[in-house]
Amino acid sequence: MSAGGADVIVLLVAMIFALGVGAQLLAARLRLPSIIFYIAAGLAIGPLSGFVLPSRLFSLETFGAGPLSAIVGLSVAIIVFEGAFHLHLDRLREAPAATFRLVTLGAGIALVGTAVAVKLAFGTATWGLSFLIGALLVATGPTVIAPILQVVPVRDRVAAALETEGIVNDVTAAITAVVVFEVVVLSGNPPVELLSAFAERLGQGVLVGVIVAGVVYYLLRYIDLSPGDAPRNARLLVLAGAIVSYAGANYLSGEAGVAAAATAGIVLGNLDIPYEEDITAFKGDVTLLVLSFVFITLAAILELEVLFDVLVPGLIVAVAVAAVIRPLLMYVSTVGGRFTFGERAFMSFVGPRGIIPASVATLFAIELQSQGMAAEANVLIGTVFLVILATAVVEGGLARYVAQYFDVIPMRVIIVGGGRVGRALADRLEDRGENVVIIEDDETQVEEIRNDGFTAIIGDGTDTDVLRESGANNAKTVVAATGDDDTNLLVAQLASTNFEIEDVIARANNPDNVEAFEDLGVRTISSSMAVAWAIDNQIERPAIAHWMTDIDRVGDVQEVEVTSENLIGRSLREIGPELPDSCLIALVNRDGETIVPNAEFTIQAGDKVTLLGESDAVREGMAFCHQS
Repeated sequence: MSAGGADVIVLLVAMIFALGVGAQLLAARLRLPSIIFYIAAGLAIGPLSGFVLPSRLFSLETFGAGPLSAIVGLSVAIIVFEGAFHLHLDRLREAPAATFRLVTLGAGIALVGTAVAVKLAFGTATWGLSFLIGALLVATGPTVIAPILQVVPVRDRVAAALETEGIVNDVTAAITAVVVFEVVVLSGNPPVELLSAFAERLGQGVLVGVIVAGVVYYLLRYIDLSPGDAPRNARLLVLAGAIVSYAGANYLSGEAGVAAAATAGIVLGNLDIPYEEDITAFKGDVTLLVLSFVFITLAAILELEVLFDVLVPGLIVAVAVAAVIRPLLMYVSTVGGRFTFGERAFMSFVGPRGIIPASVATLFAIELQSQGMAAEANVLIGTVFLVILATAVVEGGLARYVAQYFDVIPMRVIIVGGGRVGRALADRLEDRGENVVIIEDDETQVEEIRNDGFTAIIGDGTDTDVLRESGANNAKTVVAATGDDDTNLLVAQLASTNFEIEDVIARANNPDNVEAFEDLGVRTISSSMAVAWAIDNQIERPAIAHWMTDIDRVGDVQEVEVTSENLIGRSLREIGPELPDSCLIALVNRDGETIVPNAEFTIQAGDKVTLLGESDAVREGMAFCHQS
C-alpha cells in the first residue's frame, strides 16, 4: 500500500477510536448500553454512507483474512479476559443451581432451538450450517451484558447469573462453533467427532490459562516490579498475560485461546494480587477501546446487500431466538430457584448477542467465500448480524424500561452530601449490598466519589429534579448528610412530601436543631450526640464496640424483615440450627415493639429480626430470612 493509502488507514483507525469514545460518552449520558451506538457508528461510516470509510480501503480484500483475524482475535482475548476477571466465584452463591443450568441445559436449548429455527426459516440451509449459526448465537457475552447492567442495577443474584452465563457461553459457543465449522461444514465428518474435538480444545485452553495465570500471579506476588513503577508494571504484566494465554492456546488449537483467556481471567480475578484496583481500572479502559474498535469495524465492513438478501428469514430467526427460545431456556434454567417472576421475565428479555458471534461469523464467512460457498457465507453473516442488531437495539434500548415494569431494580438509598460522613455511610451500605447514590454539588468531590467506585450525581439535593434523576421515585431511604442543617431539613421535607419516602433520616449538625427536626416528623441524628454515644460505647461496652468497628469488619449487626415462608410460624429453637454458623437472632421488632426473644418465641409475618454475628454469616442470615 502507498504511503498516502497508509496515512488514510491510520486516519480512519483514529476516527474509529474517536467514534468509540464518543459512543461511550453518549451511552453514559443517555443511560443506554454502548453497543447500540457502536453498531450505529459502524453502519453510518461504512455501508450506509461509504464516504468516511470507503469499502475499497477497508474491505476484506485490502486487509486480508489473516490480519483481520489477528486484530479481532487479540481484541476478543482482552475483552473476554476482562469480563472473566470480574467474575468472583463467591458471587455464584447467589444462584448456583440456576447459573449451572443456564450454561449447560440452557445453552443446549439455545443451540438446538436456534438451529431448528434457522433450518425452518431458510429451508435450503443444511443442518451443518444451521447448527453453526446456532452455536454462534448461544453466546450472549459480557460485552453486551455488562453495559446493560451498568444502567440497570439489578439484584446481585440476577447480575451474577447473567454475567456468568455470558462469560461461560462466550467460551463454549466459540469452541463449539469452530468444531462444527471444521468437522461438519468444511470436512463433512460425522457429528460424533464433535464431542472429542470440543473437549480437546476446551481442555487445552483451560490448561494454558491456568499455567499463564500461575506465572503472572507468581511474578506479581514474589518478584520486585520496581517500587516506583510497580503499579504500571503490574498492569502491563496482566495485559500481557491475557494476550499470551490467548495466543499460546490458539497456537495449539483454533479458538482454544478464548477458553485460555477466560480461564486466566477467572483465576487471577479470584486471587489476592497486588495493585488490583489499578489493574482493574486499566483493563477497563483498554477493553472499552478495543471493544469499540472491533464492533465499529465489523459493522462498517458489513454489506447491506447481504442483510437484505436474508432479511425476512433472518428476522424470523431473530424473533424465534428472542421471543421463544430465550424465555424457554430461562424458564427451564431458573425453575425452583430464588428468582421472582419479574426477575425471570427480565432475564428472559435480556439476551443480546455480542462480540463472539460477530467476530467469529465474519471470519467464517471469509473462509466460506474462499471455498466457493458464497451463498452459505451470506446466510451465516446476514443471519448472525441481524440477530445481533435486533437483540442489541431492542433489548439493550428497552432493558431499563422492562426492568422498571417488572420491578426488578432494587430500591435505592440516596445520600445527599458527599463529605466524610456521606462517603463513610455509603461505604458501609454498599458493603452489605445496598444500591447507593450520592448527591453532591461540588464537582471536585463528585470526581473523588466516583473514583472511589460510588455512583454520584452532580446537583443540589434540595432540587426536586435532581432527586428524581437520582432515583427518588424508587428509593426506600433518603439520608440528608450535609454540613448545613437548613439544607438537610429541606431535603428531608422534599423526600417525605414530594416522593412519599417513609424512611427519611437527617443529620443535625447543631444539637439545638434536633427538636425542631423531630417536630416535623424527621428522624434525626445529632452529630455531637453520635460522637458522645460512640465514646460511651468505648467506655461502657468496649468489647462489642471494638468488635463492630474492627478494621477487618469481622462483626456485623443487621435488621431484616422476615419474608421467608419457611420461617413463619416456627420458634427460634427450630430456626436456630438452620441459621449460618456465627449468626444469631438478637432482637425482634413487632408492631413497633422491640423484643428480646427466648427459644420458644415464634416468628410471624412482618417481624423484623436483628441478626448479630460475623459479617459473612450475617449476610447469609439476611438472605435466609428475606427470601423472595
